[in-house]
Amino acid sequence: MNEKSVNEQYSYICTLLAERRLKEALIELDAFLWMCSDWTIRTQLEQAQTSYNYMLQYMREGVEDPERWKLHKKLMTDAWEIADRARIYVLDGLSTHYYHEVRSIPRSEELKDYNLEAVRHILESFNDDLAVSQFVSDAKKMNVLKRHESTLKYMFLSTWTNSAWDAQESEHAQAMLTSELLPTNDACLFVSAVTLSAMECFDLKKLTWLLEAYQHANTQINQRALVGITILLHFYKERIALYPELTQRIDVLNESPSFADDVVRVYKQLLLCQETEKIDRKMREEIIPEMLKNVSSFRNMRFGPDENEEEKDDINPDWEKAFKDTGLSDKLREMNELQLEGADIYMSTFSQLKGYPFFREVQNWFYPFDKRQSNVMQEAQQDVSEKSSVLDLILQSGFFCNNDKYSLFFTIQQLPQSQREMMLSQLTEQQMEEFTEQTNAESLKAFSERPSTISSQYLHDLYRFFKLNVRRSEFRDIFKEKLDLYTNPILSPILYSDQYLLPIADFYLRKERWQEAIDIYKHIEYADRPEVEAPIFYQKMGYVLQKVRNYKEAIEAYLRADTILPDNIWTIRHLAICYRLTRNYEQALAYYKKVEEVNSEDTSAVFYIASCLAELGRYEESLNYFFKLDFLENDSIKAWRGIGWCSFISKKYEQA
Repeated sequence: MNEKSVNEQYSYICTLLAERRLKEALIELDAFLWMCSDWTIRTQLEQAQTSYNYMLQYMREGVEDPERWKLHKKLMTDAWEIADRARIYVLDGLSTHYYHEVRSIPRSEELKDYNLEAVRHILESFNDDLAVSQFVSDAKKMNVLKRHESTLKYMFLSTWTNSAWDAQESEHAQAMLTSELLPTNDACLFVSAVTLSAMECFDLKKLTWLLEAYQHANTQINQRALVGITILLHFYKERIALYPELTQRIDVLNESPSFADDVVRVYKQLLLCQETEKIDRKMREEIIPEMLKNVSSFRNMRFGPDENEEEKDDINPDWEKAFKDTGLSDKLREMNELQLEGADIYMSTFSQLKGYPFFREVQNWFYPFDKRQSNVMQEAQQDVSEKSSVLDLILQSGFFCNNDKYSLFFTIQQLPQSQREMMLSQLTEQQMEEFTEQTNAESLKAFSERPSTISSQYLHDLYRFFKLNVRRSEFRDIFKEKLDLYTNPILSPILYSDQYLLPIADFYLRKERWQEAIDIYKHIEYADRPEVEAPIFYQKMGYVLQKVRNYKEAIEAYLRADTILPDNIWTIRHLAICYRLTRNYEQALAYYKKVEEVNSEDTSAVFYIASCLAELGRYEESLNYFFKLDFLENDSIKAWRGIGWCSFISKKYEQA
């Protein structure tokens, strides 16, 4: 038995449970558990099998049991959780994944009583310990920082590798959430540890804890919890409906209108993250090479040193010409639009800067940027120049995710002092004043504290972890999966409306992800919407269907749009196109002629009218339209080719 076969057997059991084939799943579980040495799991399975057999016996005897379906759900959840735990225990002895390596390390005697409550007390005293150490010595302060980081590492690894909380551990986790002394960054790391743990193995207590963390007053904490909730609801959409208490908690949260808005925002940000590879490729293959290629062009541009004093304000036309000739302005505008949209445009820049020792520790990928981190503080103490305050502002802004802030800081600190000063000196005095001006500094801080900024940057942190971490192959990568949260049994009632789903469908349309757009348009096709919006909806639906060459359904959508909003030239043209591509030339001809009625000099319509007439064998009429096209377009090869063919078929050989 190896890791692959264990995962395959586990996946098969999960498939059976997802299809509600409980009896077969219990049989497979019985065979699966022979590999597991934990007899408590075996005992749980035997209890589940006994309950299931009694339930079947009562059904055969015709006994009415109003609690039967509730029991069936309970048996389903028990079977799933038994499979989860058995898989973890079996892989602990087989897998080389870091998760199982950590679980397999025996805990020393001194750490046996070192639980989450003890960890919380140590973390809560950090601020006081650090304040006292500053009056003693730098060495003492560094020791305090190191102890704090080793405690964080222990907390993260022990939480991450804990497959299921018991009642006491759940209470300790709740105390972490309600503590007023726990540093915010430490609480954020704990939220990430809980999320990663639940991603490895489903645990209702952890998901419930995250739902409570979402209601935390601190934005950093509640936004991390929100991202974790969204990911876990996607991961376990086949089973979450089996937990009525979970559905009830979501329903309570949904009483606040902000919950649906928050979920949709994170959903959109997840979809944007999936576009990062395209953006990264565009940056590397188009935008950056274009900028480098045109450096020489800008060196030759005349910026006016030979002009007279009275001409110094004249705009040099070479500048605009250079931008237009190179297409660089379009590239820069596109990059700016992507950034405003919230896209991750820095992945290509920072992907090569994750080789620092800091990133060898798993927990460091999730820790918010903190100048009190020992590596950062050690380097920062060596640079107390005035220009470093500008760097501080950049690092505290919301432009970069925490992960990239660490990369940027370590990279700059690697440079010699002279190069560092030269780089920062490139900022003009005016730019320096703008950066350090209180109002600008406050606006940067306010931007970085917005919920949308925090959730977006946290997702960028997660994206880097799943794509760049040396152990990335050991994790399930959500950014590779189809994200259809609107089909989730818990989220579907929240998201089922044009208000939330239409922008998602439009996003797919803009990004040319046709099939995903079709899925949403079909999902909400019969939702209530104002009559004025209906034709636009069906136009879009028809368009994406046309793009995947499903012309039959595209025609149906376009016809609905045409019924609601007759004589729309865009709809008529696309109906003509779809009919022509399905070889229904009579209908195509009728719609192309409607286009011609609106604009008799539309050369595209004229050409396709001629083509349809030729396909229908009406060559004389076709010739008239090809001659018209030749008149409208000088030296039209298409027109000549059509005239030649129709003349040849009509036996007008001299004309051909």
